[in-house]
This record gives sequence, C-alpha cells and structure tokens, in this order.
Amino acid sequence: MEYGSIEREIHVDASPEVVYEVVSTPEHLAGWWPDEAELEPGVGGAGTFRFGDSASPDRHVELVTVVEADPYRRFSFRWVYDEGVTAAVGNSLLVTFDLLPTHAGTLLRMTETGFRERGWEAAKLEALYRDHVSGWDYYLPRVAPYVTKLVSAP
Repeated sequence: MEYGSIEREIHVDASPEVVYEVVSTPEHLAGWWPDEAELEPGVGGAGTFRFGDSASPDRHVELVTVVEADPYRRFSFRWVYDEGVTAAVGNSLLVTFDLLPTHAGTLLRMTETGFRERGWEAAKLEALYRDHVSGWDYYLPRVAPYVTKLVSAP
C-alpha cells in the first residue's frame, strides 16, 4: 500500500454555504468530529482539536493551522505537528475539504495528504495511516446527518 493520501466523497443535502460552515467553524466541527474544537477559521488561523474525555489519560489533542479558506468552495488545514513548530509540508498532514454544488446539494470531497512526507519509519507510517483511514470512515459519514439535523432545526 502507498500510504500517500486518503480520499473520500460524500453527498450532503444542503447548499455549499451550509456545508462550508459545518466543516470550517469550531461549533459545527464539534458536532460531527472532534469532541472539542477551537479554531480561527481564516487563513493562518490556529486552533486545537480535542478527542476523548478531558479526564481520560487517552485524551488526544491536535494543533491545527488553517491553510486555505475559500468560502463555499474549499477549506484546508494542517494538523498532526509538534507544538512550537510552524506547520508546513514535511512536518504535518494536510486536510482539504472541497465543496462542489450539485443539483441536490453539495458533493464534499475530503483529502488528507502528507503521510509519507513526515519521514516516519514504516511501521509508524502504516499505523497512523490506517488509524486516519478508520477515523475518516467513521467521522465523515456523520457530516450529512449533522447537516440534516442542523437545517431542520426550528
């Protein structure tokens, strides 16, 4: 296996404007993905994603830096990098959400790249890649039901 990138597509029954908010703002991100999200959603904005219970020793925290914020079209960020460094190619992973309008809503394409560029030894690369694959397979399908609940709320 190549372990180079992860690509997924889902259809969401909502406009790109709604879907963009759901993938780019902390209050909505926390509705379908991390347990807690803090994020300045503009280019260069920084934040953190927290996974797991705050009292658990297994709690996982990732730093996040926004790379691209093109409303209703694309939102991307770098993550999985060490504290104190500037996220860049070679020291972080890049997640990109592309939003394509369709006649019935939005096609959401997610791509995560940068695994090989991290320079991890083979076993760590494979383990982290597989962990992210299973994570996206679990979390990304939660976007559509979250949006449905959001747009149907009074």
